[in-house]
Amino acid sequence: MKLARREKILVGVAGGLAALFLVSQLLVFPFLDRVDGLRGGVRAKEAALREMLLLRDEYRASRQGYLEVERLLEKRGQGFTLFSFLEEAADAAAIKSNIKYMKPSESSGGGLRREALVEMKLEKVALSQLVTFLRGVESPQNVVTVRRITIQESKSQQEYLDIILQVATFE
Repeated sequence: MKLARREKILVGVAGGLAALFLVSQLLVFPFLDRVDGLRGGVRAKEAALREMLLLRDEYRASRQGYLEVERLLEKRGQGFTLFSFLEEAADAAAIKSNIKYMKPSESSGGGLRREALVEMKLEKVALSQLVTFLRGVESPQNVVTVRRITIQESKSQQEYLDIILQVATFE
């Protein structure tokens, strides 16, 4: 079968387009899809790396805080007890006689150290005495914090306060 020049050109163009179509479908598009997938994977890995770096920095800060607390606890000494610390702070604030009760307990935390808790009720305390007492109790150098505090006006004398507070430290 003999084709005319125009038909030969048309068949050549059609064959070239078919070859171009096959090359693009079998080689180019899969390659480009693979490159896009790899770029997405790189972006995901970069995001994971950024997250890990943030977690590393957070861990380092936590570890530094933990080491600082450990250093303060060692500096505090072996004879430290929260109960006697609170009695001394109450004595310094001139409210030792206002202590209604002190209930020591231990937290059931799962950390490396036990947490000692004392619930304390104070009655008929002036605001200035309470402030002095709290300044003495909130002691970063002794790692003592007020966990919870409830303050009410005294029922018998309106100018005084009744306080229930829970104080915590590590042993």
